[in-house]
Amino acid sequence: MKNAFLKKLILGIVILYAPVQAMAWGTTGHRICGQIAESYLTPKAREAVHAILGHESIAIASNWADFIKSDPSYSYLSSWHYIDLNKAYTYPELVDFLNQDTNVDAYTKLNFLIGELKKKDISKPNRLLYLHMLIHIIEDVHQPMHVAHADDKGGNDFKVTWFNNPTNLHSVWDSQLIDFQQLSYTEYATAINHTNPAEVTEWQSAPISKWLFESNQIAEILYTDIKPEDNLSYKYNFSHIDTLNRQLLKAGVRLAGILNQIFG
Repeated sequence: MKNAFLKKLILGIVILYAPVQAMAWGTTGHRICGQIAESYLTPKAREAVHAILGHESIAIASNWADFIKSDPSYSYLSSWHYIDLNKAYTYPELVDFLNQDTNVDAYTKLNFLIGELKKKDISKPNRLLYLHMLIHIIEDVHQPMHVAHADDKGGNDFKVTWFNNPTNLHSVWDSQLIDFQQLSYTEYATAINHTNPAEVTEWQSAPISKWLFESNQIAEILYTDIKPEDNLSYKYNFSHIDTLNRQLLKAGVRLAGILNQIFG
């Protein structure tokens, strides 16, 4: 009994102190991205992805990396979810920064995961782990506060209120804005999944550095758009919902593009 209680206590501490910056989009947001990605897969990529995932859809698989953080044996994955960029970079500056990046972060691990999944000889458990992480991280880096400042944990320490309820800037972009629309993930994906061939080609041909640049540019605007302790409500939703929806849509389209490259 004592051992069981101790295990539960340790697990609770791990959950409490797990890096909060590793949460992005929230459950619904991730599933929206995954649902959108399904509609842009080639038949060959769809078959290969679902051979790995089994009965799990990409939408449901999108949340595995957040759910598993409660298991201490997977704590090493926490820093894979984000990359710290502490200023507004020009694109050439960011490319130079990334070329020298040796940190364990979203950029280096995305490149690692893509490379590993292209191999034919990796084990089934690793293939499943890497696919789960690839899906999730591609979606993560389109949440602007995952390409934001280290000193406030990607906006987690930027305290605001949402309709008078205490929260933070990161959480607003994770879930409050999305939940405010009062749609299921399938309804939401259907509502925003409108593209033309030129957009799909442009978004899928952009390198990962461009994804990060776009998110960083948005993050820098978000930091200056409001002040700590501001009360955000209808006006904030009206001002930012188009940006949020576009990032969700880009994440889904680009996720499909990478899966098509690997498996299609």
